[in-house]
Amino acid sequence: MSDLRKIIIDGTEIEVDPAMTILQACEVAGIEVPRFCYHERLSIAGNCRMCLVEVVGGPPKPAASCAMQVRDLRPGPEGQPPEVKTKSPMVKKAREGVMEFLLINHPLDCPICDQGGECDLQDQAMAYGVDFSRYREPKRAAIDPDLGPLVATTMTRCISCTRCVRFTTEVAGVSEMGQTGRGEDSEITSYLGQMLTSNLQGNVIDLCPVGALTSKPYAFTARPWELTKTESIDVMDALGSNIRVDTKGREVMRILPRNHDGINEEWISDKTRFIWDGLRRQRLDRPYIRENGKLRPASWGEALAAAATALKGKKVTALAGDRAPVEAMYALKALVDGLDGAVECRTDNAKLPIGNRGAYVGTANIADIDDAERILLIGTNPRDEAAVLNARIRKAWLNGAEIAVVGPAADLTYDYHHAGDDIAALQSVVDMGGSDEIKGKKSLVIIGQGALARSDGAAVLAAAQTICDNTESGLLVLHTAAARVGGMDIGFATEGGMGAIMDGAEVVYNLGADEIDIAEGPFVIYQGSHGDRGAHRADLILPAAAYTEESGIFVNTEGRPQMAARAGFAPGDARENWAILRALSGEMGATLPYDSLPALRAALFADHPHLAAIDQVPENEVVRVEASGGFADTPFEYVISDFYLTNPIARASTVMADLSKLAAAVALPVAAE
Repeated sequence: MSDLRKIIIDGTEIEVDPAMTILQACEVAGIEVPRFCYHERLSIAGNCRMCLVEVVGGPPKPAASCAMQVRDLRPGPEGQPPEVKTKSPMVKKAREGVMEFLLINHPLDCPICDQGGECDLQDQAMAYGVDFSRYREPKRAAIDPDLGPLVATTMTRCISCTRCVRFTTEVAGVSEMGQTGRGEDSEITSYLGQMLTSNLQGNVIDLCPVGALTSKPYAFTARPWELTKTESIDVMDALGSNIRVDTKGREVMRILPRNHDGINEEWISDKTRFIWDGLRRQRLDRPYIRENGKLRPASWGEALAAAATALKGKKVTALAGDRAPVEAMYALKALVDGLDGAVECRTDNAKLPIGNRGAYVGTANIADIDDAERILLIGTNPRDEAAVLNARIRKAWLNGAEIAVVGPAADLTYDYHHAGDDIAALQSVVDMGGSDEIKGKKSLVIIGQGALARSDGAAVLAAAQTICDNTESGLLVLHTAAARVGGMDIGFATEGGMGAIMDGAEVVYNLGADEIDIAEGPFVIYQGSHGDRGAHRADLILPAAAYTEESGIFVNTEGRPQMAARAGFAPGDARENWAILRALSGEMGATLPYDSLPALRAALFADHPHLAAIDQVPENEVVRVEASGGFADTPFEYVISDFYLTNPIARASTVMADLSKLAAAVALPVAAE
């Protein structure tokens, strides 16, 4: 950092980095400066002029504080620090004038606008505007482009802040929006009337400071003050994005992002944001027992008795799905261990080494991507597997990072060197070794499930570790299942994986695993929230809460434990996952030693202390993977073929179904060097 420079803001002297803008310096001083176009994570546009301030001794007109750096300010005549005023008569008059111009063409439709109650224009008009208008001419109107099923447009309200244009171009990496025309004819629109194709497009709804861009699925359903807001964690992928779940009564009305610089910054994917309608459909709200080939409703007492009878004296296998909280897996493992059964969370046959956290999590953090100079992607398409993380990789690329890919070519929204899609390409990277020039650069290897779920996944992981050793790189394992790292942490895995534990199993206890097919033969107990593939195969169904309906711990792809909070209650007779397992253990005469969630967590933390360090990323020791056997002669394949339909909640969502159809109809070009 360069030397700090003194500046006086409203009579208070502070020291700031001279590269800061005046607006940022004002924030350091605790002074609020209104703005519409400026955003911390976007480039500076300087076109709304709401952030005007007075520079003492400068030009006899206000200056845009978002576009002027502290280093550009001149000191006083006797060498005093430069002085800025944000509350002078000049600034007050300038802000009132800017607000008056912004409202010239803005319609007076706040009562029917979805932005009402959380609108920057409303707030700043009250704080900095005047209570009259001198404009008498008719207001202009604008054509509303169709941006697709997610973003509703009312462009008459647009104030041309261009936040949406800058986000789609810079962060999402799709140049699909822009501004056409000049003066009163200028308007924000999509190029050639096309719909947006990015899987991050919903973030423009949060960025829009007025009601020009709003959520189409949420439209006219609730007002902000009617909603109960709960801070929680997303489980649509393994990134662990921080979210806020807004509920009205028992129903989830919308899901919004929370800022977390170490994980998702302030973005979330469209699947995370619009999945909520899937929480209402195809829900399991009562127990079912299969008799004569058909499922019939049953009481909890009857269902638990049937489950206890089925489990006793049998060879039991327990499977954990992609969205199972750590507490439920811990309770299920304790129950199955008492029956001498086997457990497994690697339902996709990923070759993750048991007990080797440095290999199944890695040694790098998500935030390490920001200042990486070289990034190697092995068997992963982060645009589909973790869309927000992909935006972070794009940011590193914009800052000059070199990206290389071993895997099928795909449109990742940034340029990369395509090494190839087979083992020969991976071997060529291993054979390159590491020169002093390469070791001198901060580098990162990101390996995905497309590389680990192969028959030679252990050998590929070992090769990735060799590359890390050669280049002094950090390793980040990019998982696709939110529950996977937590399951590995508590030992919910068995040597030999799925092939070993399913062979000869008489009873399968399926804890929400819907992405697998269980062959005929074993008796299947399914505990989950939706009537999807797992429930169709089940002989006994125990209805459970979804991720917004119970509190649970999830460990994200970098190994960070996070706490998801309950935002509502499960429908009908559905119960929390851990409570079902506790009741079942009592029915079996082997009662688990905890009667409450805090008691369960106390036992969990005693066995696995690092899980008690919520929002902390432990350092992992590097332990080399022992890979037996060679490489398979097959090309790498990505594990996600449809971004929008990866889990039962998504498959129950009509919004996700519409997006899947649109994505299939749009052929995305492949960009590679």
